[in-house]
Amino acid sequence: MSREHLVHSGPGVELVRKLAAEGDRIVTTERAREFAPAVGLSEGYFRQALHHLTKAGWLVRLRKGLYALSSTVPGVTAAHEFEIAMALVDPAAISHWSALHHHGLTEQIPRKVFVLTTTETAVPRRRGDKAKWSRDGYPVGETVYRFIQVKPERFFGTGKVWIGDARVVITDRERTLLDGLSMPQYCGDFAEVLHAFEVIGSSLNLERIIEYALKLDASAAKRLGWVLEQQGVDLDRLEPLARVAIKGFRKLDPTGLRKGPCNRRWMIQENLPGKIKS
Repeated sequence: MSREHLVHSGPGVELVRKLAAEGDRIVTTERAREFAPAVGLSEGYFRQALHHLTKAGWLVRLRKGLYALSSTVPGVTAAHEFEIAMALVDPAAISHWSALHHHGLTEQIPRKVFVLTTTETAVPRRRGDKAKWSRDGYPVGETVYRFIQVKPERFFGTGKVWIGDARVVITDRERTLLDGLSMPQYCGDFAEVLHAFEVIGSSLNLERIIEYALKLDASAAKRLGWVLEQQGVDLDRLEPLARVAIKGFRKLDPTGLRKGPCNRRWMIQENLPGKIKS
């Protein structure tokens, strides 16, 4: 059986049509195998068919044993990049810059899809330099996915939303802002995170974001307290953050230089450009 027969006119393309008819935009090898006998694909030719269908552009390989139907398949709407993220790891939540943009808190469009998952989850990697792929992200087609792993107890502050026909998990606005304070490099930069706080303004759920910060760590609590005070929030409402014990000053922008005045109320070194003396 030739590659052309498998892909263009034979059981290979019929397999894709069957999957499309079932509404399976993302499929596992096991799911595809269920339809193999019905389209005349023996076990011996099944994996060859998947390989050739991928090379021909009918399928997109996401990771080992997982494929997405291409938008070139008649009647198929391509899976949204957020939907693909949900399939790549479990648990998964769209986060950081991607969530910031989804919530309308930044006008900057991220070049990667940022995904929060847990340290107990194996994230997909390409062959070769594992450290490089881990740092640069995991490419699928023209989209790069950047996985940010946290301890299981820090995987919270998420909700489900509809993106087209897919329901995906995403960090809520308050959790997204806190992630920006802790890892601004994944949200544009620290200035962009401060701008997001200005955008959300009085619609910020103050009780929720304080609760989240207390569940994360002392650095998050102190940075949040500093930001909220700058926004004019009454200090009495920030008292739970002020009471958090901490040893030593934390940099306001964790990616910046250790320079600038020290704020003793929040144990924060204000290392913003306008605060640092040359």
